[in-house]
Amino acid sequence: MKAMILAAGRGERLRPLTDTVPKPLVKAAGKPLIEYHLEKLSAIGVREVVINTAWLGHKLVETLEDGSRFGLIIHYSHEDEALETAGGIVKALPLLGGAPFLVVNGDIYIDALPSFSPSAELLSGETLAHLYLVDNPPQHPQGDFALEQGILSAQGSPKFTFSGIGIYHPALFRALAPGRHALGPLLRQHMEGGRIRGEHFDRYWCDVGTPERLDALNQRLMALGV
Repeated sequence: MKAMILAAGRGERLRPLTDTVPKPLVKAAGKPLIEYHLEKLSAIGVREVVINTAWLGHKLVETLEDGSRFGLIIHYSHEDEALETAGGIVKALPLLGGAPFLVVNGDIYIDALPSFSPSAELLSGETLAHLYLVDNPPQHPQGDFALEQGILSAQGSPKFTFSGIGIYHPALFRALAPGRHALGPLLRQHMEGGRIRGEHFDRYWCDVGTPERLDALNQRLMALGV
């Protein structure tokens, strides 16, 4: 399976750190956030990764190069300005191919990636996405989606938080024209037909969106000796 890391965002809430580096290159315990992802992707057998870039994207290329030091092949999808999640995926589809692919937000940290094995329904396109949900963090207590027997819904309770990790079938995006597109409305549209599945993933997860959360992650990783 190919993977994509979303790395085009500006990182406004992490300024001034992100005035000089793209958000995925912000360091936690001395290592850029995106490098934790690349190491984990390589460890689970992913060999090709697409990274989309916009703000200071050249610094991602300069730092990560072709991916060989991670045992990966990295392809870059450059955006003149960030196209949001779904728009960035649409632009990268030619690099991702015709099979289901994994997408990971570049500005999160998770202790371990799930064991990814696309279902027959996802491989066929009957299921359009399989999302991984985590317990609601303090900054997002309302959650995003309800989960019942593996089917996600925008309604119902309890709700869990979307981790920013999911497997997608290319068919989910094929009706979108090139340009800016958010992912949330697209997912909710297809939830009504029961075509978005998911599961709860019980691992440490951090949305590194503020200096305070970055500091907490730094302290945790240093205490663990990561």
